[in-house]
Amino acid sequence: MENRVAKKMGSGPHFRTRAGNVDLTPFFAMLLLAPAIAYCQGYPSKPIRIVVPFVPGGNIDITARAIAPGLTELLGQPVIVENRGGAGGRIGSAQVAKSLPDGYTLLLGAPGTLVTNPVFNDDIEYQPLRDFVYTSRISLVSSALIVHPSMPVRSVKELIAFAKARPGELLMASAGQGSGTHLMGELFQSMARVKFTHVPYKGGAAASIAILSGQVHLAFDQVSSCGPSIKAGRLRALAVTTPQRSKLLPEIPTIDESGLHGYDYSTWTTLGIPAATPKEVVQKLRDAVDAVIAQPRTRGAFEKLGAEVVPNSAEEFTRRLQQDLARWGRIRKETGIKID
Repeated sequence: MENRVAKKMGSGPHFRTRAGNVDLTPFFAMLLLAPAIAYCQGYPSKPIRIVVPFVPGGNIDITARAIAPGLTELLGQPVIVENRGGAGGRIGSAQVAKSLPDGYTLLLGAPGTLVTNPVFNDDIEYQPLRDFVYTSRISLVSSALIVHPSMPVRSVKELIAFAKARPGELLMASAGQGSGTHLMGELFQSMARVKFTHVPYKGGAAASIAILSGQVHLAFDQVSSCGPSIKAGRLRALAVTTPQRSKLLPEIPTIDESGLHGYDYSTWTTLGIPAATPKEVVQKLRDAVDAVIAQPRTRGAFEKLGAEVVPNSAEEFTRRLQQDLARWGRIRKETGIKID
């Protein structure tokens, strides 16, 4: 009899009235939720930090500083950019992942920190899909497949045919082992089934000098960096790496439309928010980011970097991140690339 009554009444606390038993579980649940609801309604009540896991001055740092003023205006609290460089972005990213999930410490994320490090480094202290949720994509930078003008190729198809006839003979420069410019080349080789010889340099400037001087045959580089040399005829662009053409080089086709269907590599940015942050706070940050990147002054600042705003949603960005992690996981298995 007691079991039947308990089952009928449920497991929560009850209070007997003349009308019968009243389940007080929802009441106590609201008491527990009340502080969180009040917190969300009062957010933000102090300055917000955007952690850039690199030293000042790079594109990632400049992107954070481009959106900070607009976020400050919309959120009503100072949004401060804080640089925590080291270990290729791992140190700052791990610190944000372990920070209090209250919406006051955010990560300016990019492919290097959210894809390259987790996939190609076995000793990583954070996981991008476990430790963060994200806003929409903030900015996107295209890169170009470039060759020295002495190369007798003028299209992606011609390059593939030329390389297949000379496996391993073509030298491909990059900014270093595991850099974006290296991985673009690895993806191209995997999809085109060709083999280049990778020549890693210490940074993008050294790699640019190498291809401009003819020391190497080809490279991948951001259009903001190589665009002037392309327009001056010192380099030849065969294609850009994004699914859509670059506004900086609108006459250059994409690798995808050149016949290597599905090729897609871009340098993007997003805000990473510690995963346990209240949903209402996450949504407030997402709405603020969307509003800021729609502002003409923000788009103008990005254009100076060679970056574009290609609208998407937080859900679309997260799906893209999942796809990138899976794709590069396959590339690692094929190539054995590892970053220490």
